[in-house]
Amino acid sequence: MMTKLTIADLYKVITMFSKRFFVVILLLALGCQQVSISKEIPPKPANDSNTEAELDTQLKINREALLKGPGEQIRIDAATVMLDSENQMARKILIDVLNQSENPEARAAVCRALVMAVENNRPVQHASNFIGSLLRILRTEAEPDIAKLAAEATLIFKYKQISETLEKVASDASLPTQARLNTIYALKLQPDKKAIFKLMDLLGDPDDKITSASKQALTSLGIPVGKDVRERKRIKEELQRKGRKAFLRDWQIRQDMEKQMRLLEQKENMWRERYLATLDQIYEIQKDDTAKGAFLVEKLADPEPTVRLWALAKVERWRVGTSKLPAELGPVLVGLVSDADRNVRLKTAELLAFMEQLNSSEKLLEQFKAEQDDEVKLKIFVALGRACSYAFLPTSAIELPSQVRKETLEIAAQYLSEDQIEKTQKGAEVIKNLLEGEQLAPDDDIEYLDLLVERYKQADKTLRGELLNIMAGLCAQSAYKAEAAERFLSLFKKALHDDADLVREAAVNGLINIDKSMALKSLRPLINDNSFIIKKKIIALAGEVGNEADLVWLAGKTRTPEEADPAWQAMLGIFKDSDVKVLNQWITNFSSQDPNQKISSEKMIVFLEIAKRKANGETKSEMLKDVQERLAELYSSTGDFEKAASSFSFLHKQAKTDVEKQRFLGKLLSVYLKKGDLQLAGSLIANRLLQKDLEPDDIIVVSIDSYFNGSSAESDSNALFKVLSEIEFDEPRPIWAEQIKRWSERFGRQKAEKTDKSRENDNK
Repeated sequence: MMTKLTIADLYKVITMFSKRFFVVILLLALGCQQVSISKEIPPKPANDSNTEAELDTQLKINREALLKGPGEQIRIDAATVMLDSENQMARKILIDVLNQSENPEARAAVCRALVMAVENNRPVQHASNFIGSLLRILRTEAEPDIAKLAAEATLIFKYKQISETLEKVASDASLPTQARLNTIYALKLQPDKKAIFKLMDLLGDPDDKITSASKQALTSLGIPVGKDVRERKRIKEELQRKGRKAFLRDWQIRQDMEKQMRLLEQKENMWRERYLATLDQIYEIQKDDTAKGAFLVEKLADPEPTVRLWALAKVERWRVGTSKLPAELGPVLVGLVSDADRNVRLKTAELLAFMEQLNSSEKLLEQFKAEQDDEVKLKIFVALGRACSYAFLPTSAIELPSQVRKETLEIAAQYLSEDQIEKTQKGAEVIKNLLEGEQLAPDDDIEYLDLLVERYKQADKTLRGELLNIMAGLCAQSAYKAEAAERFLSLFKKALHDDADLVREAAVNGLINIDKSMALKSLRPLINDNSFIIKKKIIALAGEVGNEADLVWLAGKTRTPEEADPAWQAMLGIFKDSDVKVLNQWITNFSSQDPNQKISSEKMIVFLEIAKRKANGETKSEMLKDVQERLAELYSSTGDFEKAASSFSFLHKQAKTDVEKQRFLGKLLSVYLKKGDLQLAGSLIANRLLQKDLEPDDIIVVSIDSYFNGSSAESDSNALFKVLSEIEFDEPRPIWAEQIKRWSERFGRQKAEKTDKSRENDNK
């Protein structure tokens, strides 16, 4: 007899076992749909081999729970059970999981189990076995969350066990920055003065991220950072004089304080998020844009920086939307550029850079001079440059003193000379924007063109490309277009041979902006350049200013998939400016092409329509006739029967011989039949019959026969036959009547054959 064991019964059984087997039995309970216990078969006495087998089974189950457990806590519990096990295979499983990155959830669970051992002051069996795996995670892990868990897990070791590796990784500039940042976090956690000394050494690291992370780590520990090397040395000596116990006591106090600060910060963030969510709800229920604008004006003046930033985010979303910003927001936004909070100033500057119409130039210049934060200062400068550029446009209603423009240019020159690429780029962009205005052209502005040239000569390839593009822009549109072309032309030509695509592409832009015809002469040798951007620009340029000589290489480009369409468009551009002689030659060229390389019917139609207009305009009747016939055939083959009929009708009227007239008449009838216009087809046939009786070899009869032979729909053939049968004429047409009879017999036989075949199928 079998008895079902309920979950409640299982729970009672679970409580009888030690905590070590809790997860194993729980997993078995959850994984089994039904558990049965036989009362008729007594349990076998335990022996050593069975116990070993039972342990192996439990280990496998724990391993499955760790690797595939349905929840984080189950994975952590499984890792904890194996961590407490004396079985060396359990440790091997944990170490294997740490060494593999394919299962980050299991990896994190092992780290958390180790962290819990540290927090509960519980010793870890053979802890040194985990050193290599945890340190390897710090050195290779790109995911900061897992790396932090591994760093916290290293607290199961004494610092002297891992100090050499940690300090070496933290200092190794050849390693990825993230690996060094992971190690800095681990150093911060270690209760050892040597770890603090290493963090202090890293304050002089050339990598800004490493310096910043070390500074933050020391600050969080309550360790003064020091202004320079001498002051840091003094701080080290003071820490060195403290005994180990005093140092550990101070360190523990700082750790406790930091823990409390984290808890307070978490609560503060929670309430902040709730408050901002409430603001979102209030904002969304405002009845119209006026009410929303008034609400944002109020919140932009809120004493809390977080609320002001929330309001700025709403303004930004509004700016990129479809409705116009309320006017009252403008002065408030401009005023926020001098806000006491650094993040508010930064966000405001970013916004004003795209809101040039707010007349913010003078306020931006004032704040730029007062600003101490380097990042905010750069953002303010960018906004200042754009605001000035807008203010001095002819269409602008803003009246701005020329002195503001002059000072902005001077600031731009300072940024242009900076070593940092971003600052140089921004300086060059502002110079370009301010020199583009057509209404201002002071002589002393020309010096900024020379500054661009000098800075270009000192730049690396990335910056050279950026600067050259700015120079190219000044050659296209500025009050100094001629002066810019004179100074930059030689740079553009020389840059055509640069190994950097960005530089060559910028040089191409510059030459095109100076003189397109001159540029095409210089650029033809680059038509097979590695840069597709350059090839595309040269092809487009040939379409604008090229001549018949360019048609040859352009035709070659039409066989390359990525260049085919732009090359064809360029050829059409040249064809439109070519005479009939060139067009006639290319009609021959296209007709004699290899069938596999022929251009499509659609492209040929566009080309022939250009040739048709040219031939008509220059009264080239023979060429016009040839082009018209080619077009008519193409119209017909592509299904444009209206144009085909119009073309064949024109050709029929213009035909000079009876043979030509008949040929075009037959073509016209075929088009009517394909088009399904039986009324026009019937009229054409009737007019022909008025002239004469139609022999079997007459073009009209041949065309009709061809239609009947090619028609797939019986209804279409019947409709045509009905039209033919109803044609009336005054004089007898015996040959035509005989033809009608033959067609009638033919259709009769076809119907009979179809009926017989249908009956055969029914009998089957």
